[in-house]
Parts: sequence; C-alpha cells; structure tokens
Amino acid sequence: MPDVSIAAPNEAAADAGEQIARAGGNAVDAAIAASLVTMVNEVGLVSLSSGGFVTVQPPDGSAPQTVDGWMDMPGRGRALGGGTWDVDTEYGGGVTVTIGAGSVATHGSVAAFEETHRRWGSLPWRELVTPAIDVARRGFHLSSASRYYLDYVHDDIFGWDDESRAAVHDADGAVTTGLVDLHDLAASLELIAADGAAALHTGEIGRLISDDVIRRGGILGADDLADYRPVVRPSLISRVGDWTFGTNPPPSVGGVCVTAMLRLLDGRPYGPWDADDVAHLVRVQRAVLGHRLDVLDVSADLVHDAGAFLALVDRDHLAVLESGSTAHVSATDSDGGACSVTVSSGYSSGMIARGTGIWLNNCLGEQELNARGLHGLAPGTRLLSNMAPTVGHHVDGSALAIGSPGADRITTAIVQALAGFVNGGLGLQEAINHPRVHVHRAGRPDEVVKTETELSMYYGGVAATLRRPSASAGSAGAMVAAADPRRDGAVRLVHGPTPGPPTAV
Repeated sequence: MPDVSIAAPNEAAADAGEQIARAGGNAVDAAIAASLVTMVNEVGLVSLSSGGFVTVQPPDGSAPQTVDGWMDMPGRGRALGGGTWDVDTEYGGGVTVTIGAGSVATHGSVAAFEETHRRWGSLPWRELVTPAIDVARRGFHLSSASRYYLDYVHDDIFGWDDESRAAVHDADGAVTTGLVDLHDLAASLELIAADGAAALHTGEIGRLISDDVIRRGGILGADDLADYRPVVRPSLISRVGDWTFGTNPPPSVGGVCVTAMLRLLDGRPYGPWDADDVAHLVRVQRAVLGHRLDVLDVSADLVHDAGAFLALVDRDHLAVLESGSTAHVSATDSDGGACSVTVSSGYSSGMIARGTGIWLNNCLGEQELNARGLHGLAPGTRLLSNMAPTVGHHVDGSALAIGSPGADRITTAIVQALAGFVNGGLGLQEAINHPRVHVHRAGRPDEVVKTETELSMYYGGVAATLRRPSASAGSAGAMVAAADPRRDGAVRLVHGPTPGPPTAV
C-alpha cells in the first residue's frame, strides 16, 4: 500500500481519494475516484456529461502519457444548427455563451478514466465509482465555486429546464442552501460502476441522453456516442532546471500554451517574484496568448502549427516576445506515480437528460473555444480545450502533479504556480497562494492586464501534489498536497502501513 497525497476541489472529493488510498489504491485510483465525485457535486462546473484529460507520470520514471477524453463534435448524419440560444452573463468578467440541446457535445471523460484505470490503476473499477454513488445517494450542498457561478446564471442557464430549476432553487427562486437531490444520478452511477464507460456510450444512459437531446432539437445521436474513443498520446515535454514536465499535447491548445510560457520564462523568477519578473511574465502571456488567439484557435492543422510555434520559442525567444469552467484533481504516491486530471462540462447547457440525473454540457456553445462557429467542425472532430493537466519528474526522483480549472486562466495559473515553486524557491502551497496576473484578450484592442489584489476564483484553482525523493511507505514529510485558497480546495495525506505525521508545507 503506497502513501498517497491528494488535492481536490472539495472535501467530499478529497474524502473519496482518501477512501480509495486507504483501500490500497495508488495515485491514479485516488485521482479518478475524487474526480468522479466532482462530477456529482461541482454543479455547473462539471458532470458525467463532460470531457477531460488525464496526464500520468508512471512510477517507473518512464515518459508521461496523456489520455484525451475531450469532447467530439457530434452530428453524424444530421442537419446541423438549431436547438440553441445565447445568454450574456457577467461571470468571468463578462461572457456570452450558447446553451440548449444543440450545444451538447459528445462526452468522453469517463471513457478516459476507464482507459487510464486499465493502464495504471490497481483497484477494481467498481470501487472507484462507489464514493460518487454514496454522495449522489445522500445528496449534497453546493460548493462555493458552484454557488459563485450559479449566482450569475441560475435563472438564465439553469432555470429553463424544469428538473434543473427544481434541483438548484429553493421555493422562493433563490439558489438553494439545502441539499441537492438528483434522484436518478445514483442509479446512473450504479450502471457506470457495473458496465464502465459503455453505459454512457452504448448502454442505457447513452440512449437516454441522445434521445432527450434529439427530442429537444440537438444533434448528439447514438452513433456519436457509440463511435467515441479516448486517445492516449505522449505528453508534451518541457524541461525547467532539473524538472521534466509533461502536459496535454495537441489537439488541446492548453498544454501548448503552458509549455511555451515555461520555456519563455527562461528560469524566472530568480528568487521571490519582483517587479521585473512580473513585467516579463506579462510579456510572455501577451506573446503566447496573442499567438493562440491569432493562430492556434483558428488552425486547420494544430499539430503542425503548435510544433512550429514551439520551435520558434526554442530558436528565438526575443522574436516571440516582441510579436503582437472546470474541476481539477492531483495525486501522487510514494511509488513515484503522479496523476493530474482536469474535466469540464463547459458552462452547462442547462438541461438534465431525462431519467439520468445528469446535467448535460454545452461545450459546442463555449464561443471562445469554437472559432469556427457553433457547429463549424466535422462530426467526430475533437474540440479545442484550455486544459493542461501536468505532471513532473525530477532527477532526484521527485514526482509532481498539478493543474487548474479556470477557462483561459488555466494556463497562466499553472505556469505562475510552477515558476514560483521551481524557480522562485517557494514552497508548493506558497507558490499556489501567491497573487497572479492574467493578460485577458492578449493583443486585442480591448486587452486588459488583470492583477490580483485579493484572492479570487477568477484566477483559477490550482491543485498540486508532490512526492519528495525520500518517499517510502510511511516516511514523514515525503508526501505533500496543496490546494488553492481561491476555491474550496481540500487535501489529504494517506500513509502506508508505518504511518508518520504529515508535514506542513
């Protein structure tokens, strides 16, 4: 039984990771169990109708791998368009989102979890799903992140579908402070525990979802779900000092941005963050995020264009610098394994698929990630993603897992936490707590450099875990977990047969 450290978005998710670790599970098992709980209780941020990525550092020190369970464009054999409308909200500094049945993309996160578990997990699949079943069966209170989001959109997005409205509102029409009870969700999770991801793709849950989406004017059909496959790819590699980091490769754009920013920071900060370091960080963000908006988001060949951009970064830093909703879980174990999981359902379509208890995603309606328009991609094409779950391996044997939710702030939050930890000499928790900056709409006429003056979930919600080189079962201080105070983050340290007290970070 290895020691395991877990960082999750809420206490129930962290409890699930701890439960699995105490049963003998490794970092992968714990991270999957915790992530499944977030799909129950992080309402509005993620659900079983989600996409995501899992990056794993195998315990043998071999190259990290990323399992792509992100959304596909649906619509095989169907006329595209319809079943949607736009909502303007002040959430996240102001955003327009497209919701309704026509905004629902082909989910894939549970399929990615199943593939990750098959390759690197140790406990039976059913055991990993059990904590999520228990949370769904008991009911749950909204997390602070969910409540913050719902305060903006509880009527416009979550109020048009009767079942959705009843779940998140009290008798007076305000966001509920009581238990959220989705009576069909526990039964759906039971099917997933028994049948795996097939339940969501070729089984009863998948049929209920596609039938309801089509009935309400959407395009997600049974063929789209049945044809979905997770994809395992070598992670995108960066080297910073004695650390080697692996993150999400194309067709996700998030990992490309993290990699480019880490390389362009060029070892900064050279100690505690100072004004020059922050100014350089702003230049880096402006260059990378501006290139993303101008080139990567509209690329017809993202693999080629991402590779060309990273080659330019490596060849000529100066040339680059002078050019113009989500949940995350991290876990590491004393065997040297690390697992970083980021999942999202977009802003939510606002509908619960009848008979399932599952809020459906609106990832076709995330306008900032769909530069070609609502239904502008060919069916079966992966959508763009900001997500960048990242793992690290140090020459001394240390292992790290890190990631964040936060839309376009995901990449900047991860990079600033990593730079403070690796280059700046900060402890892991200190690096996460440190104030952040974010260049919003880099290179555009309405560009804004936002500087954090008080902790805000706008700037992400980094979760990170670390296995130090002295790690062996029960060795005190070898395992570290750190969660972002900007959200309800929770951490757990689970020791093996010879327990030792956890060490404060």
